[in-house]
Amino acid sequence: MISYLEFEKPVAALEARIAELRETAQSGELDIASEIRRLENKSAELLASTYKALTPWQKTQVARHPARPHFRDYVERMFEGFMPLGGDRLYGEDQAIIGGFALLGDRRVMLIGHEKGNDTQSRIRHNFGMGKPEGYRKAVRLMELASRFGLPVVTLVDTSGAFPGVEAEERGQAEAIARSTEACLALGVPMVATIVGEGGSGGAVALASAERVLMLEHAVYSVISPEGCASILWRTSEKAPEAAEAMKVTAQDLLALGVIDRIVPEPVGGAHRDPAATAAALSQAIAQELDGLAGKSPDALRTMRADRFLRIGA
Repeated sequence: MISYLEFEKPVAALEARIAELRETAQSGELDIASEIRRLENKSAELLASTYKALTPWQKTQVARHPARPHFRDYVERMFEGFMPLGGDRLYGEDQAIIGGFALLGDRRVMLIGHEKGNDTQSRIRHNFGMGKPEGYRKAVRLMELASRFGLPVVTLVDTSGAFPGVEAEERGQAEAIARSTEACLALGVPMVATIVGEGGSGGAVALASAERVLMLEHAVYSVISPEGCASILWRTSEKAPEAAEAMKVTAQDLLALGVIDRIVPEPVGGAHRDPAATAAALSQAIAQELDGLAGKSPDALRTMRADRFLRIGA
């Protein structure tokens, strides 16, 4: 069952009508196959036109869709032999940030990413993808391990932001995020980061300070959520759509601004409608980027990262 977003209601109404006609057709009393095909074509055209003209706020809703693929879904469809590595060797394990060795095609990589979970229990277990200090310190440990063994680092970013709780602050959240960002920039191996859903604040940057940053077509990336921005500027979250427009959160805006390097297309209607096709496109894009970075020296990679971030806003 597809969960429809508010702006998809016309599509939902058409698809509900198609479902009713299919049930009627199964009885064999009426031949309505041509009418079903007509409505299916109309529904497909409406879906395509709707997603072609999404506003930044609507893209934010798509990026947060409950059925949108998350880290575990991409591991299952894109990688083989994933071997998770846990713990930061300082405090404990954080299920919001997962990482370990994996195979992308025939290439060994260190894979790190946020996991939001896909039902109530798993979302609580993974803290809705909001990393704690131990998660970012684990990421640092894994990046250093990748550098030691000469493995490229691939990150899948999908978080509304790092966990803002008191206990996280007590354990040094800001320092852990800074160390993770520093570890990305200091890597002596290739690194490719992809924003697959939400890229929120420092919690996203800590895993996305790479020489190549990709975004899925309907993902969003910003320093704060539209609701948070609206609450600060207008004292009400109801202005979130206006905030999303002003903040330039979409992949298309960020590519034009030079914040990201490449947009990976999604199936019509978003990644949640065809996770397998999304994973195939993302796998191909990451492999191409890693091919382009292969053979570069550690100093060249560090220079690439420094240059790309210093150019932003220049």
